[in-house]
Amino acid sequence: MPEEKKGKEPWSFLKTLVALALIVLCVWAAQWQYHRGVDRHARNTIIEERIARDAIELGQIDSVLANNEWQSIVTTGSFDEEKQILLRNRYSEGKYGYEVLTLFTSTSGEKFWVDRGWVQAGATATTPPEVTSVPAGEVTITGRFRLDSSLPRGSFFALPGSGEDLVSELNAQSQLNTEKYYLDLLSGSEPSLTPAVTAQLPSLSDGPHMAYALQWLFFGGLVIYGRFLIRRTR
Repeated sequence: MPEEKKGKEPWSFLKTLVALALIVLCVWAAQWQYHRGVDRHARNTIIEERIARDAIELGQIDSVLANNEWQSIVTTGSFDEEKQILLRNRYSEGKYGYEVLTLFTSTSGEKFWVDRGWVQAGATATTPPEVTSVPAGEVTITGRFRLDSSLPRGSFFALPGSGEDLVSELNAQSQLNTEKYYLDLLSGSEPSLTPAVTAQLPSLSDGPHMAYALQWLFFGGLVIYGRFLIRRTR
């Protein structure tokens, strides 16, 4: 019988095919991370630019609401303390608490939620937190314009103005006919309106996406090197 040819690599085609599949996967993952990094950088640039803008009146917002998100808005109207929401599971400096959302009606008739910032939870699960009362009558407020789709999601407590008798969970957007935006309160015509802890901005870091993209390219290079190394040792 003829001797088997020396140096022939068994399953050579299959190994090459697997290597090519891994290389394609690494390149795809690198592109995915790269585009995530580009998108995040673009988002951060938009937020920083809009935060730096001068405040405008609510009536001056663009018909395309997304063009004004994060910009400071000034409006006049009144709060409805009977329509107040506590959003659970919010933390500030490691402390558990709630974000307080109160219904606001502008003098021109728009109804929307105002995020009045974070408050610390009560001593027990049944103890309501101490929520600063809103002034009666008309007030002028300044807040960051936010889209309704960005409204914090989760479990809600409906809370009457007295701060007593927590009732069943309530979805803030399904119970009332409000606008498709809300405000993160920054300050108001009354000192009591300025939140002790305002709603937090998102992290404006570009994150590790570009580093991850390079990492995936490096993995692809290792696959190529490993394939040639296996070939060479045969």
